Amino acid sequence: MADRDSKKQAAPPAPEPLRVAVADSHTHLDMQSGSVADAIAQAAAVGVDTLVQVGCDLAGSRWAAETAAAWDTVWATAALHPNEAPRVANRAAGGGRAGLDAEIDAIDALAALPQVLGVGETGLDYFRTGPEGVEDQQHSFRRHIDIAKRHGKALVIHDRDAHADVLRILAEEGAPGTVVFHCYSGDAEMAKVCAEHGYYMSFAGTVSYKSAQNLRDAVAVAPRELLLVETDAPFLTPVPYRGRPNAPYLIPVTLRAMAAARGDEEDQLAAAIAANTARAFGYDT
Repeated sequence: MADRDSKKQAAPPAPEPLRVAVADSHTHLDMQSGSVADAIAQAAAVGVDTLVQVGCDLAGSRWAAETAAAWDTVWATAALHPNEAPRVANRAAGGGRAGLDAEIDAIDALAALPQVLGVGETGLDYFRTGPEGVEDQQHSFRRHIDIAKRHGKALVIHDRDAHADVLRILAEEGAPGTVVFHCYSGDAEMAKVCAEHGYYMSFAGTVSYKSAQNLRDAVAVAPRELLLVETDAPFLTPVPYRGRPNAPYLIPVTLRAMAAARGDEEDQLAAAIAANTARAFGYDT
């Protein structure tokens, strides 16, 4: 039993390197074991040459900005995660909306930094936050949309069990020039809606899960020029390593699952994704 548990916690082996380098468009280095230097080196060894470090709260967003400033191949995003919004409102000094707005103001200041290329992950999550948190989540999402537009940064969306409201609020507020649906979780019909609006769709290891035919259907119909790939590490490790720790060096596994679902040649898809990620976040390849 101990050996089995140890294997489950062990880092998966490195996959065969990609021939065309790509970016991990969404990772959480601050939640992974090991150093940033090790993560960068392991990723680069398999053809993952750029990492987008994503903030989920104020402290994490500050860490993301500091890390991106220190490493040439790391870029940052900053935001309050949708599940964080009601928590902040409940615990902030003075309480309620004023406390939430104060933290969002601090995110606004981070979004002005040159190494912070995105505002996210923001959005809506009706799976982990119940009806009592909806108002704070939607308020936070609307404010993050405004921040992304004012600073000209990509909006990185977390959308869980909230597709209709996410799309509605984007329409009501007016979407920024660049929208990225992180860990895309919709179906093929939603992918067509995203495509009509020019929204990027970033696929994680979930696209390889047996139960996720909806994601394979979606990646198959999404325009190649709107596709990104991510780990969301240390979460959502792709098959056959599901349940073990995820990290940016496992991007090739997910990209190959995407290529298989689309019937694409691996190098062709990798080249498109590399160009898409640079275009979405506005950095030079």
